Amino acid sequence: MPPITHLLFDCDNTLVLSEELAFEACAELSNEICEKQGIPDRYTGPDLMTTFVGQNFRGVVMGLQTRHGFTLPPAEVDTYVSRELGKVIETLEAKAEPCVNCTPVLQQLYDSQKYGLAVVSSSALSRVQASVRKVGQDKFFPPDHIFSAATSLPVPTTKPDPAIYLHACKAIGKDPAECVAVEDSKSGTLSAVRAGIPTIGYVGSYGGVIKQKEMAEVLKEAGVKVIMEDWTEFMDCLAKIEAM
Repeated sequence: MPPITHLLFDCDNTLVLSEELAFEACAELSNEICEKQGIPDRYTGPDLMTTFVGQNFRGVVMGLQTRHGFTLPPAEVDTYVSRELGKVIETLEAKAEPCVNCTPVLQQLYDSQKYGLAVVSSSALSRVQASVRKVGQDKFFPPDHIFSAATSLPVPTTKPDPAIYLHACKAIGKDPAECVAVEDSKSGTLSAVRAGIPTIGYVGSYGGVIKQKEMAEVLKEAGVKVIMEDWTEFMDCLAKIEAM
């Protein structure tokens, strides 16, 4: 394995506790879509998070169409995606908090200047920027090293598609094997692993020991190299990957 030079972080529930807040807005619009389609099912934020964690709202809408057997015109999907983004950003700017013990680790990495730092997310770029700005993490990442599967690519996509990680590696001029990713979801892990990036699986944002252990197994099956339960373990996890 070549020397690790760059660290690529997912944003939602990896750097910033944002997934629960975002899925509140997702649920409101998802239920509006179901009502208009004559579908009796209704979703809560936790319902959607269980099924679609790690995906952006475009991925949620596509999943609803597949699950319930209807098709929305692309322009209507775009309208819903735009509406959801506005609702989520407003909520994040008011309520977002950093993941526990994350910011001090980012500060340590930033001060060391040993690794390049980037954010690689499924979420829209403006949402990611709002998240890291709200919790004071924006200073750690160059503006052009924040990447979005919904915004940064010629054709919008979502994890587990590896396209956004491949795009990020190309943009920063690094081979995937020179990078380490940090992901909290199955879809995010698959995206990074399929791009050829060694990945740390973070489970600290999941509530309760039982759920964390369940997710640790899910992420291991998806291909993570090591599990991180708390951000205080990051340097040890990174060292384990560098020693492989």
